[in-house]
Amino acid sequence: MTTASATTAEHGTPPTRTHSPAQAHYSLPVFWPLELMTALGQEGFKTVMRGFDTATEALKLNVGLEAKFATPNRILLELNTMRLRDFSVEGETSTEIPTLIDAPFAGHPSTIADYTKGQSLVETMMANGLRRVYVTDWRSATLDMKDYNIDHYLAELNVVVDELGGQVNLVGLCQGGWMVAMYAARYPAKVRSLVLAGSPIDTNAGHGPIREMAHKMKMSDFQRLVRLGGGLMLGRFMLAAWKNMHPEQHYFRKYVDLFENINDPAYVHKEEAFEAWYENPINLPGRWYLQAVEQLFKENRLAKGTFVGLGKRLSLGDIHCPVTLLAGESDDITTKEQVFDADKYLGTPASDIVKLLVPGGHIGLFMGSHTLRDTWPGIAQWIARVSA
Repeated sequence: MTTASATTAEHGTPPTRTHSPAQAHYSLPVFWPLELMTALGQEGFKTVMRGFDTATEALKLNVGLEAKFATPNRILLELNTMRLRDFSVEGETSTEIPTLIDAPFAGHPSTIADYTKGQSLVETMMANGLRRVYVTDWRSATLDMKDYNIDHYLAELNVVVDELGGQVNLVGLCQGGWMVAMYAARYPAKVRSLVLAGSPIDTNAGHGPIREMAHKMKMSDFQRLVRLGGGLMLGRFMLAAWKNMHPEQHYFRKYVDLFENINDPAYVHKEEAFEAWYENPINLPGRWYLQAVEQLFKENRLAKGTFVGLGKRLSLGDIHCPVTLLAGESDDITTKEQVFDADKYLGTPASDIVKLLVPGGHIGLFMGSHTLRDTWPGIAQWIARVSA
């Protein structure tokens, strides 16, 4: 004899279940993660929570951080293109020639020069004999700046040098290097020494991807990007291009690494410091950007001696001060040839030119712990010696 309950089960109708109030709540979608963690047990709980922590931190890294200078400083000048930051110890007097670090104006904040405590170019310079250290803190371009060209930046750099006493040691980082090289060629008597770090001076040298892109893309392509930015080269456009140079690292690997190290405070702090700088790009004036692309990267006018700055054709041969050239062995942004080939054009005697090739890539030249520990102290001491 078949019972009613057996017949029901036999025909596929599920038997009636009773749930406790707590179990009933788990049937709601909002509680499914909790049900999953319960089913997975303690280790599963830890894994899911680590996933939540990773997602929260990833969101913070991408949109929730602000780039800041690590070393105490004061703003000495407020100009249209920049703030001049003074890192000298307040109240301390010194007669040394000031050292001006020209941070890259290339799409990222100037905080690369003072990255984080214990890993800062400014800090390293001041710990190795330089007491008067200043940094150009470039402003993100606004629409009213869209027609600024390179002359606008050279002119305000000249205001800075005059404010500092009329003679400086110049340290150019990346794109800041060609700017200070221009300045030194335009006003050679105002520059006591020159450091060019990862700076593309001869843009036709080497075979890096930036050189290749500059020559393969038409000017109309670059102009289209500026039009899309309303007259500006938007930082987010450049950020996307940089990430696409190493897509696996930026879109996948960094999140895997974050997940694996989410419970390591030192690792998380390091990532936050980097992403605060990297994920906060700044905008460039469209006219400045297009001038740099066409006249420097396509036509190589600075190396050829045909670039006109502040009304004068500039020749690197007019630079006679001591020079240090710093390049990264595996730098794929500015190849070592683009840096070192500067010595073909400089008027500085070969005996006063120092060439330094260090392991690593581009960004490590300015904020890498190994370069800051092993190379920059010697450069700071060299600056102090040749400018005394």
